[in-house]
Amino acid sequence: MAGRRRVPGSGGVVALCLLLVALVACGGRTGADPARESVQRVLDRRAEAIVGHDESAFVRTGAQSWFDQLREVPFAQWSYRVTGLRREGDEATAEAELLYRIRGLDRAPVTVARTLDLSLDASGDWYVEAERPADRTAEQLWDQGRVELVRGRWGIVLGVGQSAGRMTAYADLVDRAVPAVTRAWGTGWPRRTVVLVPESLEGMAGLLGSPASSYRGIAAVTTGETGTPEDAPADRIILNPVAYGVLGRSGKQVVLTHETTHVATRAHTGPATPLWLSEGFADWVGYRETGRTPTEAAPELWQAVTGGQVPAGLPTDDDFAFSGDSAGLARAYESGWTACRMIADRWGEAALREFYRAVGAHGKRAGAVEGAMAEVLGLSVEEFTGQWREYLRTQFA
Repeated sequence: MAGRRRVPGSGGVVALCLLLVALVACGGRTGADPARESVQRVLDRRAEAIVGHDESAFVRTGAQSWFDQLREVPFAQWSYRVTGLRREGDEATAEAELLYRIRGLDRAPVTVARTLDLSLDASGDWYVEAERPADRTAEQLWDQGRVELVRGRWGIVLGVGQSAGRMTAYADLVDRAVPAVTRAWGTGWPRRTVVLVPESLEGMAGLLGSPASSYRGIAAVTTGETGTPEDAPADRIILNPVAYGVLGRSGKQVVLTHETTHVATRAHTGPATPLWLSEGFADWVGYRETGRTPTEAAPELWQAVTGGQVPAGLPTDDDFAFSGDSAGLARAYESGWTACRMIADRWGEAALREFYRAVGAHGKRAGAVEGAMAEVLGLSVEEFTGQWREYLRTQFA
């Protein structure tokens, strides 16, 4: 039934029947689109072939070259749901929701929007000519080329255009990062990571759905939902092959340990957590076992402080924006690190962890840091800032 309304002056209710295409009778349902159902069946077979690593079944639904690009990825789930179909004769474009899950790593599926171009083959079945991200959505790694996989004890590394030696080296870094983070944060996290290594900076930007200029000079980024429940997909650590690649081994280890810390702390990071704390804590874990001095780990901040420019306060979230001021961005990270380092030095590492969790437990930013500082450290923000500024002077003296 299309709807009901009261007719003025009639004193009664009448049913209105609207003339719809393919409507069998008033109150009937529109007929199913046979083309859409047929496309859905083909995509179901395509999904089964991907999960089952069945190449022969896949090539009956689409080109083998695309199957080759993702054949190394151990999918536990892959499914499509057609959300729209535009057909012109023997060709069609389908919009679909794709859900996929990597075996042993994703506790829930990743959901992305996809666009598929199809054509009818000689037998009258639909055939996928191409698959790509939907408009204004990020790429998946296999959209960029053939994915290679290296397994470590504590995670996997998926790469495009990388040498076997480099991939193995990255897996070794993962196997050092996860235990280091566990020693600093505790065991209450999955202790498994997924590292993605695209071939270029542009590839990294494609995975993040942003311009490449946003990440020039950024060695790595971790994606994931803050305050994640237990059944959330695993975070992805995405490396910038240019900026990360030029680092020495110790620098690579610090960066990967930093990013792994974001994976570990994600469930306790939320809208209330300022970037100086989330980034500073990750840097604190990254440098914790390296033996680096403040001067070595925070050269930009050291230069500012010794030059008489002690920061007036802790960095704001805006200070962490990917702008053209690389020195200013470095000082923001270094300021967060020294603030977390001071808490660990003066109140102990357990207090630093408790402080981080206490801030994240607040539902909103207002009052979160103030309340956690009073509760855990026994200080106001003003008192803490004053002690931190003095700490900088003594550390860089």
